[in-house]
Amino acid sequence: MWTDLSFPILARRHSRFAAGPTGDNPPPPFLRGPKAFILHYIRTRPLQFAALIIMVIAAASCAVAVQYVMKLLVDAMAGPRDGNSAAWTALSLFISLIAVESVLWRLSGWLGCRTTLGVGVAMRLDLFDYLNGQPMRYFAENLAGSLGQRITSTAGNFGALTNTVVWRVLPPFVDFIGALIVFSLVDWRMMTTLAVFVVIVTGGLILFGERGHHYHRTYAGRSNHVSGELIDVISNMWAVKAFSARRRERERLAHDFQVEATAQRASWMYTEKARVIHDISLWVMAGAMLSWCVHLWSTGQITPGDVVVVSALTFRILHGSRDMALSLVDMVQQFGYIDETLRVIGQPQSVCDSPNAPDLKSRGGTIEFRDVSFAYGGGRDAVHDIDLRIPAGQKVGIVGPSGAGKSTLIHILQRLYDVQKGEIVIDGQSIRSVSQDSLRTALSVVPQEISLFHRTVMENIRFGRPDATDEEVFAAARAAYCDGFVCSLPDGYATVVGERGMKLSGGQRQRIGIARAFLKDAPIIILDEATSALDTESEMEVQKALVRLMRDRTVIAVAHRLSTLTAFDRIIVMMGGRIVEDGTAMDLRQQRGLFDRMWRLQAEGLSLDEIVEDAA
Repeated sequence: MWTDLSFPILARRHSRFAAGPTGDNPPPPFLRGPKAFILHYIRTRPLQFAALIIMVIAAASCAVAVQYVMKLLVDAMAGPRDGNSAAWTALSLFISLIAVESVLWRLSGWLGCRTTLGVGVAMRLDLFDYLNGQPMRYFAENLAGSLGQRITSTAGNFGALTNTVVWRVLPPFVDFIGALIVFSLVDWRMMTTLAVFVVIVTGGLILFGERGHHYHRTYAGRSNHVSGELIDVISNMWAVKAFSARRRERERLAHDFQVEATAQRASWMYTEKARVIHDISLWVMAGAMLSWCVHLWSTGQITPGDVVVVSALTFRILHGSRDMALSLVDMVQQFGYIDETLRVIGQPQSVCDSPNAPDLKSRGGTIEFRDVSFAYGGGRDAVHDIDLRIPAGQKVGIVGPSGAGKSTLIHILQRLYDVQKGEIVIDGQSIRSVSQDSLRTALSVVPQEISLFHRTVMENIRFGRPDATDEEVFAAARAAYCDGFVCSLPDGYATVVGERGMKLSGGQRQRIGIARAFLKDAPIIILDEATSALDTESEMEVQKALVRLMRDRTVIAVAHRLSTLTAFDRIIVMMGGRIVEDGTAMDLRQQRGLFDRMWRLQAEGLSLDEIVEDAA
C-alpha cells in the first residue's frame, strides 16, 4: 500500500474554512472557481507534478527521436552493404530510445497514479469538511445522494483532467515541437506549412469546443440531479411500496433519465462534430504533405529516409493534434463538471466559527436567551423576542402547538442556525464566540426521529463517545432499557441496523438514541419528544431511565404529552414564536390560562393542535 496519501493538507482542520461569526461567510478562495480549485491542489504537491511533467516530456521526446533515427537507419540501409557500420549504430540507438521511452512511460504512470489518488483523497476530505459546515437548511434543500455524488465525481474529474493534460495534451504538443525541428532539417517550407496548419486546426477545434461548454455543464447538472433522485427513491422504498407508487416512481425516474440522456446526447454529439471537422482536415493535409514529399523525392531533393520520417511524423502530428484538440474539449467538459459542483457545495456558509474560537468552558449548564429572534430564509420570525434564563440543573419543559417555535428554539441552542437578533449564552459565554464542536460536546440531544448509521448497534451507541469501553456501552444500553432486545438480535451488539436503522422498530431506535445520550454524559440534555415512539410500558421504563440521566443536569424537554412534564421545575408555553406562559405545572394549572386549558382538553383525548384551534 502507498503510504504518502496522507500529506499535510489532510491534517488541516475544518477551522481553516472559518471566516467570521456573523452573516454569510464566503467560501475560501480555492472553492470559488475550477481554476483556483485545481491550482490549489497542484500547489500541494509541486515536486510530484513537476517530475510527472518532466517524465512525460522526456518520453515524448524519445518518441520523436525514434522517428528521426528511423530516417538515419533507412538512409544507411540505402547505401553500400559492405562495411556499413552506420546502419548498426542507428539500430542500436533506435532500440535504446525505445527502451528509455518505455521506462519513462511506466514511471510516469506509477507517479501519476500516486499523485492523483493522493490529491483525490485530500480533495474529497476538503469538500466534506466544507460541506459539513453548512447549516441544516442547506441539507434540507439538497439531496444527500446528489451531494455525495458531486464530491466523489469531483475527485474523479480531477483525475481525468490530470490524465488528459499529462498523457493526451502534453505528448502531442511535444511531438509537434519535435516535428518542427525535424522538418526544418528536411525542408523549412514543410515546417512552416505544418506549423500553420496545425495551429489553425487545433485553435479552431478549441474555439468550437468552447462554444459547447454549456452542453457539458447542463449534462453534469442533470447527471448529479438524477443520481440524487435515484438514491432518494431507493432510500424511501418503504413509502414507495406502502403507497403503491412503484409504477409512478418508475415513470418519474424514466422522465428524469430521459432528460439526462438528452443532455448527454447533446454533449456527446457536439464532441462528435469536432471529430468530423478534424477528420476532414486530416485527410486534406495528409494528402497534400505526402504528395509534396514524393514530389521532392522524385526530383532528388530529399532522401528515402526523409520521405519515411516526414510520412511518419505527418500522421503522428495530425492524429496528435486531433487528440490534443479533442482533449482540450474534454478539459472544458471536466472544468464544467467541477465548476457545477463548486456552485453547489461552495455556497457561502451562514454558520461558522470565529477565527481561533475558544472551546466552551462548561460550569454547570446555565442557559440564557437574551432578546432572541430568528427567521428561516428571511420570512417571518419563527421565534420572536425570546428572553429566557434556565439556571444550571433546572428541568424545563416546552409545550405548544405545531409551528409554535419549540423545535426552532432547540435548534438555535445547538447553533444549527445563527439567530438574526439577540444572543444565546451558556455559562456566561455566547455560543457564537465558542467553537461549534465544543458547544455540541456540552449537549446530549435525543430527537424525535433518531438518526442511526448503517453500522452495528455497538457503533451507533458508541457514537455518543467514541473512546467509551464496551462495558460502558453495555451499561448505557441497560440504563436505556435496550439491552434486552439488542441481545435477542441475530448478532447482538454486532448486528448491523440497516440504513437509518430500518431493521429496528421506531421504539427500538429511540431507545438506542437514549442510550447514546446516556453514554455521552453531557451537562445539558435536550429531549425532543424523546419517548414519542414508545409504547406505554416502554415509556414508563425509559422515563425512569431519563430521571437518572437528568439528575444534576440542565434539561430542556419538548413534549406533546403534558403528563410527562409534571415533575419538571418549569414549563414554558409557546405560541406563535413567543413565550406566553412560564411557571411550574401546578402554578400554570392554577392560573387557568392556556396551559390549564390544554391540560384539561388533552385529558379528553384532543391533540395540542386541536386544543389551540378550540381555544381560538
